[in-house]
This record gives sequence, C-alpha cells and structure tokens, in this order.
Amino acid sequence: MKKGLSVLILLYSPGCAAQSGGSADTSLSPAPTAIVEEAVTLATPAGNIAGTVELPAAKFPVPAVLIIAGSGPTDRNGNSPILPGPNNSLKMLADSLAARGIASLRYDKRGIGGSRVAGSSEVDLRFEHFISDAVAWVRELRSDPRFSTITVAGHSEGSLIGMVAAREANADGYISIAGVGRRAPEVLQDQLSTQLPPTMLAQTETLMVRIARGESPDSVPPMLNALFRPSVHPYLTSWFAYDPAAEIARLTIPVLIIQGTTDIQVPVEEANLLSAANPRAKLAVIEGMNHVLKSASGLIGQQLPSYSDPSLPLLPAFVGEVATFVKSLPAR
Repeated sequence: MKKGLSVLILLYSPGCAAQSGGSADTSLSPAPTAIVEEAVTLATPAGNIAGTVELPAAKFPVPAVLIIAGSGPTDRNGNSPILPGPNNSLKMLADSLAARGIASLRYDKRGIGGSRVAGSSEVDLRFEHFISDAVAWVRELRSDPRFSTITVAGHSEGSLIGMVAAREANADGYISIAGVGRRAPEVLQDQLSTQLPPTMLAQTETLMVRIARGESPDSVPPMLNALFRPSVHPYLTSWFAYDPAAEIARLTIPVLIIQGTTDIQVPVEEANLLSAANPRAKLAVIEGMNHVLKSASGLIGQQLPSYSDPSLPLLPAFVGEVATFVKSLPAR
C-alpha cells in the first residue's frame, strides 16, 4: 500500500458497543484562577471512555464545547500513532478556547488511547456507537451547572458524528471542521482514484456497493485488505448509510461550517455542499489552513511535516471563528 494512503483516506477505528452513562462533576465550584484540566470518564458496560475537561480562568457559568476527533486512531489531542509525531491540533484548540473564556471536553474514542479498555472486536462496532458516545458526553456537559451552553464541534469524520449527536442531544450549536458533504463511499472513491490502478479502483467501487447493501464480499484484494477486511464490513455498512448533507439539513440550531483552503484531504467543495444543504449555516473558509488546522500548502509531501509538528500554531482566524460562534449562542 502506498505510504500516503493511510493519511489521505478516511480511516475508521476499532471499538465496542456501549450504553451511555457518566460521571460529570455537577457542583458549581469556584472559578479557577488559571486554566485547568480535569480528567473525566464516561462509564459504559464495556469500560470507561476517557476525556479531558479544560476550564478557563473565568467566572462560571461559561460556554462549553465538545470536541470530537477525526477518523482512524486519532486521540483526543488530534494525534495518531500512524504518524511520526504529534501535531496536538485538538489540544491547541482546547487551549485557545480556554484562553478566550470557553471550556471544552475532548475525549479518546472507544478503543483508542485512554479509552482502549472500552474497545472490543471490530466486528461488533457500528457508526452509531460513536454517535451514542457523543450524545452521552453532551448530556454530561448539560448536567454540569458550570456550563451555560453546549456546542458540538466535530473534526473530519467527527463532523458527521457531531452533527447527528448535536441533534439527538439537543445541543445549543454545532460546528463542522473539515467535514465532508457526501456519503463516505463517494469520498473514499475519489481519494483512492489517484492512488490505485483503474482495475483495482473498479474492484473498490464494487466492494463498497456490496458493503453498503449489507453484504460481506467473499474476498478482498490484498492491497485493499487494510480498508475492507471482513471484520470492518458491519461498521462500514452502518457508516455508509449516513448522508452528511441530509443530516446537516435537519439541524435547526445555529451551525458553523469551517474549511481550510489548503486541506489536501477535504476540499472546500465539501464545505460548500454542507453549506448548500443548510442555508442558515455560516460558512467560514480559512485561507491557508490544512487538515490539521495548521498553516501549510502544497502536495502531501510538503504538508506531511505539519501533521507531526506540535510547534506549529493553529491559524488565529480559525480559532477566532470558533470562539465568536460559541460566544454568540444564547444561554438557556
């Protein structure tokens, strides 16, 4: 498999089924004198899902943002073990929001990082499990009197998870960050079209059509096994059923769609599709921002260093759009 393939495609991660339930601190504690982090867990029958609440040095209640990581084994900080080093993009987002008086909660998806104990066999995982986890976190935040409004912000694959969860949990606002506007099979087909020979690309399309119908193909070409191994077919079937444009159209809460112009994984056209599906949403296109929310341009070889460089800051325009949107939401 080509080296760049694991970076460009929308990957998926192992996990387990679970019911929501949690352990949020619901006491209205004194305002911290400095930015602080609290370890939190979401209890499930399969094990705890680990998260981090970051609190600003501000008088409570304050707005809060649930940050949902992207695809593959991406952890709560925006880092992945398939990359040579961390970029800390989501931790930087949490830090930047705290500096602006906004709290946040970011978490490791089931089966990843601190939530590894909540993972089980791939064959049992469904896309809905990630949605249920996000819904449960929103409800935990809602029950905490320290928080005035709850915004769901999903990055990459987390965008689709977040838009469904925001509706189901009745969040106050929703932010899509580098989210796609088409179903996963279409996006995967486009991403693979530049990396696979025509014959194998045609096999990929046939595989995805069958998987979308709930079928499990008898065999998968070895080069495609990492993506379409039999154990992930049930997860892919559940994921393929969701149409991001249809889901964002169902949202009646305030929506912000953010997309970078130099994102080599998700082009601006995807954000335009989301915007067209929900004309009430605000679309913010950030000049020079790539998929990990850093300033980078060029092809994959030129941008890869930014995926593993924690010294590169987030673009101020991006942070400004998020903070302004969150602060504009009326408190309940």
